[in-house]
Amino acid sequence: MPLVTIKMFEGRTEEQKKALVEKVTEAISETTGASADSVTIVIEEMTKNHYAVGGKRYSDL
Repeated sequence: MPLVTIKMFEGRTEEQKKALVEKVTEAISETTGASADSVTIVIEEMTKNHYAVGGKRYSDL
């Protein structure tokens, strides 16, 4: 059972997230041979003030 975690900034529409899940499931299934029904995807959305690179939060850039 493949388990995929996708971390991204909040703000995508439900339609975008649905399309993302469908395409990632398809890619995992095609490349690993796992059935699509066994692919689990978790989307973790975060705000820009909870993510930093180079000592600076994205909300401050």
